[in-house]
Amino acid sequence: MAGRITAIRAQKRNPERANVFIEGEFAFGLAAIEAARLSKGQYLDNKEIAALQEADEVEKAYELALNFLSYRPRSEAEVARRLKDKGFSEPTVEEVLARLSRARLVDDRAFARYWIENREQFKPRGPYALRRELYQKGIDSSTVDALLEVLDETESAYRAAMQRLPRWRGLDPPTLRRKLSGYLGRRGFGFSVIQEIWERVSIEQAEGEPDIEEGESSIWEE
Repeated sequence: MAGRITAIRAQKRNPERANVFIEGEFAFGLAAIEAARLSKGQYLDNKEIAALQEADEVEKAYELALNFLSYRPRSEAEVARRLKDKGFSEPTVEEVLARLSRARLVDDRAFARYWIENREQFKPRGPYALRRELYQKGIDSSTVDALLEVLDETESAYRAAMQRLPRWRGLDPPTLRRKLSGYLGRRGFGFSVIQEIWERVSIEQAEGEPDIEEGESSIWEE
């Protein structure tokens, strides 16, 4: 819809955006800061209009991504899925991800490190569970392997056990062992580690129960 701009009006519901009218008819919406660069009487051809609309699409996607990131860190794959679910095109998504990466607002290695640290603090997981979670977040295997290589699985399993044991006070040893083994197994800890933790817990309980507390709630739940 090529023609001359006849009006530029702030949107009533969102004053940060403006409606552009060409030849008396509504043509398209723009961010107010972009609309401020236009002027009444200015002629826009179809190519210029398309470029403005494409740039505005990127801005809308970028703002949505920033809002998505405001709740917690995200992987690139998570941001991409969110934008695609909202109907943004592949080129727009790629441009937004590149922009976020330049601003260091998305960084898969940093995201994976923070994810592991959060799990370690609030709800410890074994390497099998962490690897599955991170793969689901779109983190590549080499990054996951490098970060999990330094993970102390035994200490993670012990912390997980200490968070859970208060619920099982008074259970007989066979029942406690079964529950603890199942609990740690579901959280991705290996058999040998589970055995080691059971032996440690058994010794501590024989000597007097360790100082155990209920685990805290994670702020990173889905």
